[in-house]
Amino acid sequence: MATASYGYYRGTIFLAMFVGYTLYYFNRKTFSFVMPTLMQEIKLDKDDLGMITSSQSLAYAISKFISGVLSDQISARWLFSIGLCMVGGINVVFSWSSTVAVFSGLWFLNGLGQGLGWPPCGRVLRKWFEPSQFGTWWAILSCSMNLAGSLGPIIATVLAESYGWRAILFVSGMICVVASFFCLLLIKNEPRDVGLPNIEAAAKKSKGGSSSYESTLSEFLLSPYLWLLSVCYLVVFGVKTACTDWAQLFLIQDKGQSTLMGSSYMSALELGGLLGSLTAGYLSDKAVARQGKRLYGNPRHFILICMMAGMCVSMFLFRVTVTPDSSKVWILCLGATFGFSAYGPIALFGVIANESAPSNYCGTSHAIVALMANIGGFLSGLPFSTIAKHHGWEMAFWVSEITCGIATVGFFLLRNIPSKMGHVSKKAE
Repeated sequence: MATASYGYYRGTIFLAMFVGYTLYYFNRKTFSFVMPTLMQEIKLDKDDLGMITSSQSLAYAISKFISGVLSDQISARWLFSIGLCMVGGINVVFSWSSTVAVFSGLWFLNGLGQGLGWPPCGRVLRKWFEPSQFGTWWAILSCSMNLAGSLGPIIATVLAESYGWRAILFVSGMICVVASFFCLLLIKNEPRDVGLPNIEAAAKKSKGGSSSYESTLSEFLLSPYLWLLSVCYLVVFGVKTACTDWAQLFLIQDKGQSTLMGSSYMSALELGGLLGSLTAGYLSDKAVARQGKRLYGNPRHFILICMMAGMCVSMFLFRVTVTPDSSKVWILCLGATFGFSAYGPIALFGVIANESAPSNYCGTSHAIVALMANIGGFLSGLPFSTIAKHHGWEMAFWVSEITCGIATVGFFLLRNIPSKMGHVSKKAE
């Protein structure tokens, strides 16, 4: 009976979060989706567009960090639902606006609301799913972004032609607001809230040990493993962002490929990324189920290191083998391979940071590594483009290769350091 109850609540909660986060992501990108239609009505230059989108990116980075910390202190379902309602309401107000200053201010607030979405998801998943399932469900939930990102532009473009951009933002915003109330009703923070034993408590009872432990903030922050994950995540996310932002220009300007080939490469990269995320979650969960959670190293490390090495190899082949006469299929294969190798580690870093942290700091742990990833994303912008400006795309991508290679070797050498963050009692061991 209890197993059936777990199945019902897991299915309901996961579906609510999947739909909710799909709406989060769609409403994060609505401005980009309707930009061509909006610019026919309101005159905006490139600086205006940059100001509006950058305001959201800045707010999102700040908010996601704060949200991760808050998710350890307050109800995850309330945090998730409040953010979704906030995002929807701001999109509705955005649909009534017409000036760059107001657009920028509202999109900054949109970014603040967006940051409240993902950290609560990670905490709820950890509470409802066993460690041997956590990575797979994390990866599947991540696909909500791919779903919104792939279908969103088509839906918005078709509807904007008939009803206008204001209607798109108003309707999508109202759907968010309504959905937030359903999420508040359907999402439960942990099994104990509905009278079921918590997963961690059940594991402790069945194994005679504890899969959960608590630690002080200073013990947690002084954990070498936290900062190993953070630095490697910074490098991986920075290299991934550099490739997704600049590889298209590299192909066109240095490799003599067409604009169509450049966009096709990016599509192949995203498709490979979707498969890589799912594969990394599934295979690493199999490793956890087979080996169990350990105090030294992590069963997910092998998959993580292999994929980081795959990033290095695919970047090297992309830089060295692609010429104006290269096979289109070969270029697309390289794009798919890089996407597969890059998005897998991105999924795993979040999973490992969450599950390796003390139970009272799992949200904070994910917030810290995600903040470091955002710093990597920032470094892939101006510093990377400056190298390309003075030394060419070839040198810029070579620097990325070397940086990723050093991080991979470093992670391999340190793979067996204590992987529990903070103090672990003898009883927990």
